[in-house]
Amino acid sequence: MYRRVSVAIAVVAGVFLVAGAVALIRLGSDAGLFVVFWYATGVVLSLPSLALGQVIARHRPQNPVGMLLTLVGLAIAVIPSVETYGSAAVTGLPLPGVVGTLDQGSWMLMYVPVALLVLYFPEGRLPGPGWRWVAGGLIALLVAFDILAGMTPEAYPPPFENSPHAFGVLPDGAIPFVMALPVTLLVLLIASAASMVGRFRRAVRPSERAQLKWFALAGLWLPVSLLLCWTSYLLLGMPDLALIGLFGLFITIPVGTTIAMLRHDLYDVDKAIAATVTYGTVTTVLLGVYTVVSFTGGLVAGGGSAVVAAGATAVCAAALTPVRSRTQRVVDRRLYPRRRAALDAIAALRQRIDTGDSQPEELQRVLRTALQDRALLLAYKLPGEQQLVDAAGGPIADPEDAVPIVLHGQEIGAVIRSGDATSRELTREVAAASALLVEVTRLRIGLSAALRDVASSRARLLAAGYSERRKLERDLHDGAQQRLVSLGLALRLAQRHLGDGTVDVDGLLDESVAELGTAVAELRAIAHGLRPSSLDDGLDVAVRTLAGSLRLPVTVEVETGPIADDVATTAYYVVSEAVTNAMKHADAGWIGLRLIREDAALSVQVRDDGRGGAQLRPGSGLAGLADRVAAAGGALQVHSPSGRGTTIEAVLPCAS
Repeated sequence: MYRRVSVAIAVVAGVFLVAGAVALIRLGSDAGLFVVFWYATGVVLSLPSLALGQVIARHRPQNPVGMLLTLVGLAIAVIPSVETYGSAAVTGLPLPGVVGTLDQGSWMLMYVPVALLVLYFPEGRLPGPGWRWVAGGLIALLVAFDILAGMTPEAYPPPFENSPHAFGVLPDGAIPFVMALPVTLLVLLIASAASMVGRFRRAVRPSERAQLKWFALAGLWLPVSLLLCWTSYLLLGMPDLALIGLFGLFITIPVGTTIAMLRHDLYDVDKAIAATVTYGTVTTVLLGVYTVVSFTGGLVAGGGSAVVAAGATAVCAAALTPVRSRTQRVVDRRLYPRRRAALDAIAALRQRIDTGDSQPEELQRVLRTALQDRALLLAYKLPGEQQLVDAAGGPIADPEDAVPIVLHGQEIGAVIRSGDATSRELTREVAAASALLVEVTRLRIGLSAALRDVASSRARLLAAGYSERRKLERDLHDGAQQRLVSLGLALRLAQRHLGDGTVDVDGLLDESVAELGTAVAELRAIAHGLRPSSLDDGLDVAVRTLAGSLRLPVTVEVETGPIADDVATTAYYVVSEAVTNAMKHADAGWIGLRLIREDAALSVQVRDDGRGGAQLRPGSGLAGLADRVAAAGGALQVHSPSGRGTTIEAVLPCAS
C-alpha cells in the first residue's frame, strides 16, 4: 500500500515541477536570475528525496518511511514551483489568487514532512499511542496555517503582491491565533526530536541504534547551516553560504535515511558522527578565535588591516593541531567511546609491556574488554605459514568476518568480529593500532612452536633410532646371524667326520657356499637400508635408477653436482619416501622428480597428479621424513590440496 501511495506522491511532485517549468517557459526572457535559480534549487533538492523514497518503498513496501521521504521531496518541490508559477501568473496562467493565498503558509512544508519522518523512523510506527496527537497535530497545523496565513489582511509579498485574498480576510481578533501557530509548530518539532531521543534510549538492537545514528548524522547539517550562515556574515557580510547548508541538509536526509533503512552497516556511523562533530567544533572554535583576534586587532590597528588579518590567520593555524587533537579525544569519549577505549587500552598495554608488567599475548583480553565484545578473537599468521592460529598456536578454520592486520605490506594476522558487536571500520582501526603488538606476539608464538617442534623432533628421532636399531638387531639375528651360526655348525660337523668318510664333504661345502651367499645378500639388503649402495655412483645416478624401476611415467630433472654424502642420503630418502607414498596412497598416474642445487642449498621436489590430501600427521612417514630433513638442517613442506595432486619439497643446506 505505502509503495503505491509513494508513487502517487512522486507523480504529484512531478506535476508541480512541470507547472513551474511551464511558468518559466511562459516568462521567457522576463524571468529573473533569482527566479530561475530558485526553481532549479527546488528541482535539485527534491529529486534525491523523491528517488530514494521510491527505492525505500520498493524494498520496504510495508514501512511508511519511504512514503514519508517521498513526501519530503514533494514539499521541497512545491515551494519554488509555486513561487515560480506566481511570478508568471500575470501572463494569464489560471488560479493566481488561490496559488498566492496558499503560498503564504507553504514554508511550513519544509518542516512538517521531516517531523513526521522523524516520528515514524525507522520501524514505520509511532513510539507509542500518545504520539498520535503529535502526528495529527502536525498535519492539522499544516492545513490550518496554510489556509489562515493567506487570510491575514496585509498584502502578500512578491511575486504575489497583486494577488487577491482568495479565501477572504480574517478579523483582527484572529490574528494573534495565527501568530501563535508557528510557536505551536516549534513545540511539536521539539517533541518529534524528543521522540527520536527516547526511541534511541529504548533501542536494544545494535541495528536499530545504528539506523537512528545515521538519521541523526544527516540532521547534523542543521547546525552546520547555522555555522555557515555565521561564517558568511563574518567573511562576506551576507548569508549566502547558508545555501550550502540547506543543500547539504536536504541531500543528506534522503541519503542518510536510505542508508539507515537498507545498509546501516555500510560504514561505522559512530566514526562518521565523531568526525563530523569534531571538525564542526574545531571550525567553530577557530572561527571564534578569528573573530576575537580580528575584532581586537581592528580596535588597535583599524578595520581592514592586512596585518590583523594575517595575525588572526596565524593564530588559527597555530591552534589548529592542539585544538583538533583535544577535541577529538573529548568527542570520542562522548560519541565514540569504544574507539577511544580501544586505542587507550592498546596504548596502556604497550606501556605495561615496556615496564615488564604485562605480556603482548594479553592483547585479545584487553580488546574484548575495551570493545565490549567477549567473542572477539585475535588470529596470527606465523612466518612462512598461511593458516591462522590463536595465541596458543591452535589452528583457526576459515573465519568469515576477519579484518586483516597488515604491517609493512605483509599480512600478519586478523581481528575476527562477532556479528555486529563491533563495526568493520572500528575493527580496521583497532587492527592498525595493534599491528606492532600482534607482530611481537606472532613471533613469540612461532618461536615457542619452533622450540616445541625441536624437542618433539628430537624425541621422535631418538625413538626412530631405537626402533631402527631394534629392527636391525632383529634382522641380523633372525637372518644373517642364524645362517652364519648354522654354517659354522655345519663346518664343525664336517671337520669331525672328515676322516671317517661318513659325511659328503663336497655336498656340505656346496651347501655352505650357498648359505654363505644368502647371508651376504641379506647383509647387503640391510646395508642398503642404512645407505643405498646406488649412492656410490652419485645422487644423480641413484635417483635416475630409482625412477627407472617405477611402473609409472616419471620425469626427472637432476642437477646436483658433487654434494656431501649425508646430504645425498637425506635427499635420496626424501625422493624414495615421496615416491612410495605416491604409488601406495595417492593413486597417481604421473610423478615428477626435480633435484636442483642453487648456491648453498639443494632443492628436492617430488610432484604427482594423485588424489591429494596428504598431511604431516604425527607418526606418519611424512612426519618421520620431516624430522630427518630437520636433523640435516633443512625444511620440508607439503602442499596437497584435495583432488589436485601433491607436491613435497625439501630444501637442504649443502655448503661446500
